[in-house]
Amino acid sequence: MLSFSQVLTFALVSLLMVLTPGPNMIYLISRSISQGRLAGLISLAGVALGFVFYMLCAAFGITSFVVAIPYAYDTIRILGAVYLLYLAYKTIRSQTTILVVKSLNYDQPSKLFLMGFLTNLFNPKIAIMYLSLLPQFFHPENGHILAQSISLGLIQIVISLSVNAVIVFSAAHIALFLQQRASWAQLQKWLMGTVLSALALRILLEQRR
Repeated sequence: MLSFSQVLTFALVSLLMVLTPGPNMIYLISRSISQGRLAGLISLAGVALGFVFYMLCAAFGITSFVVAIPYAYDTIRILGAVYLLYLAYKTIRSQTTILVVKSLNYDQPSKLFLMGFLTNLFNPKIAIMYLSLLPQFFHPENGHILAQSISLGLIQIVISLSVNAVIVFSAAHIALFLQQRASWAQLQKWLMGTVLSALALRILLEQRR
C-alpha cells in the first residue's frame, strides 16, 4: 500500500512536470486553437494511451529487473538520483523559455488520436518520468513493486489528463500568457531544477535497501 508521503510527493512532482511546457502542451494548445476543443480532446485521448503504454512498460520491466537481480533496486535508485541532478542542471541551463504555438491543418479524428499518442510516446519528459523518476518512489516495505508502480502511474495519468483537459479548454489564453511572460518561464525552470535537485539529494541520502 502506498504511504501518504509517497502519494503526496509524487503527485507534486507529476503536477510540476505537466505544468512545464513541453511537446504535449505545445501540441494540445496548437491543435485546440487550430481545430477546436473537440479535436484537442481527441488528441488528449491519444496522449492518455501513451501514458498507459509507458506505465505498463515501466511497471513490468522495472519489476522484473528488481526481482531478478540482487541489489538492482539500489542500483536504479542511485543512477536515477544522478540522472535527476543532470536533468536539473539541463533544466536550469536551458535557453528555451517561450512556448511556440504552431498552426496545424485540419485532421480526421483517427489521425488526431494517433498524433496525440505519438507525440506523447516520443516525449522525452514522459520517458524520464517513468524510467527515472517513478522508481525513486518505490518502497519495498510498502508492498509489491508492481502494485506500487501501477498505482503511482495512475496518479500521474489522472493529474496529467486533468491539467491537459484544462489546457485544451483554455488553449488561447494559456498560449498568450506564456508568450507574454518570459519571466514566468524562467521562474518555472529554476523551480523545476530546485525540486529535481532536492529529490535527487533525498534519494542519495536514503539508507540502502
